[in-house]
Amino acid sequence: MRLLVVEDDADLGERLRVRLEHAGYAVDVADNGIDGAHLGATEPYDAAVLDLGLPGKPGLAVLREWRAAGSRLPVLILTARNGWAERVEGLQAGADDYLGKPFHIEELLARLQALLRRSASMPALELRSGPWRLDEARQCLCGDDGGEQALTATEFRLLRYFMRHPQELLSKTRLYEHVYGYDAEHDSNVIEVYVRRLRSLLGAACIETRRGQGYVFIP
Repeated sequence: MRLLVVEDDADLGERLRVRLEHAGYAVDVADNGIDGAHLGATEPYDAAVLDLGLPGKPGLAVLREWRAAGSRLPVLILTARNGWAERVEGLQAGADDYLGKPFHIEELLARLQALLRRSASMPALELRSGPWRLDEARQCLCGDDGGEQALTATEFRLLRYFMRHPQELLSKTRLYEHVYGYDAEHDSNVIEVYVRRLRSLLGAACIETRRGQGYVFIP
């Protein structure tokens, strides 16, 4: 799953990028409101973290611009701890949640996970495929028999996206866009390679190929 972080504090933006990538997300970071507004309007993110005090274009203006264009992107806004008026304005402008600065990154991660669950086709707390459960914290598969199966970072991101969108026809383009960041480089057949790997772990019937269209995950 792919996140946008719009934060002008370079140190904080980098810390968020590193921690979110460690948690299994593809992350793009913008350090001003103009670039953030453009990325949020043109790239298919699963959620955004939006600071309100941005250079170029204020965060509230960015949020209002997205919502006026019909975007339903889940947005978590960052505000000053005592900025209750900003929080109210942000929620009224269409934000889904807020977090006051300073904050613990683990709380931000938990709030983002809740937003992503609510917005996904499969909002369940537990993601399963047959006897396997996806452990999102440890980024591995856990079997009902007590066994475990390690996943690479890309396998985990791809499988989590499949599991959050079961029975949906997912094109290769859509999978690329939600598994990799803006500047990521990858081969044209990389999705096919990882789909084969997931089938070897979960069984060939778990991911159905629709020739010329994409894939359907069958839980």
